[in-house]
Amino acid sequence: MKLSQFKFKLPEALIAQEPTVYRDDARMLVLHRRHGEIEHKSVKDIVDYFDDGDQFIFNDTKVFPARLYGNKERTNAHIEVFLLRELNRDMRYWDVLVDPARKIRIGNKLFFDDDNTVVAEVIDNTTSRGRTLRFLSDYRGEEFREKLFELGHTPLPKYIHREATKEDAERYQTIFAKKEGAVAVPATGLHFSKTLLKRLEIKGVDIDFITSHIGLGIFKDIEVEDLTKHKMDSEQIEVSEELAEKIDRLHEAEKHICAIGTDVMRAIETVAGTNGHIKPYSGWTNKFIFPPYDFTVCNAFMANFYFPQSTQLMMVAAFGGYEQVMNAYKVAIEEGYRFGDYGDAMLIVD
Repeated sequence: MKLSQFKFKLPEALIAQEPTVYRDDARMLVLHRRHGEIEHKSVKDIVDYFDDGDQFIFNDTKVFPARLYGNKERTNAHIEVFLLRELNRDMRYWDVLVDPARKIRIGNKLFFDDDNTVVAEVIDNTTSRGRTLRFLSDYRGEEFREKLFELGHTPLPKYIHREATKEDAERYQTIFAKKEGAVAVPATGLHFSKTLLKRLEIKGVDIDFITSHIGLGIFKDIEVEDLTKHKMDSEQIEVSEELAEKIDRLHEAEKHICAIGTDVMRAIETVAGTNGHIKPYSGWTNKFIFPPYDFTVCNAFMANFYFPQSTQLMMVAAFGGYEQVMNAYKVAIEEGYRFGDYGDAMLIVD
């Protein structure tokens, strides 16, 4: 398929700038992929589509406060630093993006607080991802990380046109976030409240987790018309042996297995064999899923509404069928569904 086949007009007003008052208050479009029927529901209604013994798989990654605001030495120019990945904890090396990039050179120092307790020095200006900074501080070990994250801000995506608030620090995080390492939230998991998880438990729906540390690659534009030539950024994932064994038992019992989010689906399909079995794994994935694609593990899929020509939309179209998903998106726009990390959801079932 071609990039242009995933182009559509998304009204700016439908890009969610705020979360819903309650997590499970978001709307949910339900697409039945066997016959294309569409229903308009609430996320709370997801319980009605699953039974005792079915399985939900979530992502337990935790978003860290990756956006820092600092000033350059001498000129005092305002610089935004976006932490991407810790490269060396002992040396305090971090892979980062800086904005504006043109003002930063090797050897420049950046200051982030009035007391200059945390300073960064640019030591590499040539990496494909941006810059490498070495942080200088009297703080050591975990105390330094705590100070660094204390200075940081919730990394809301750029399409949310406002500064992050204290509320975002809590709402731009799933309630089951556990393993720190993501700079973007597993957005579909945001819809699940403690009450909704309890209702699923009472219904007999089992819950398990993978870990996928989501990076900024999910926001990267595709620059080639031929999708086979697009290269995804790698992300760190972890799939446990316990989940791998459980999946095999669920297949034998012919139960529903629902991936909550494109990050979960990508991780599961990375470790899936052609027979639907999955293997435990801890490492990296750059898997890119677009139509046509044969999914062998999950038979249900919940995802948010994504932007035109995005890799997430392509994965959803691969699962739900290109024509049916693009039609569902057309209906969603007509019905005023909200898009983006704070937006509404789509559930795809048979």
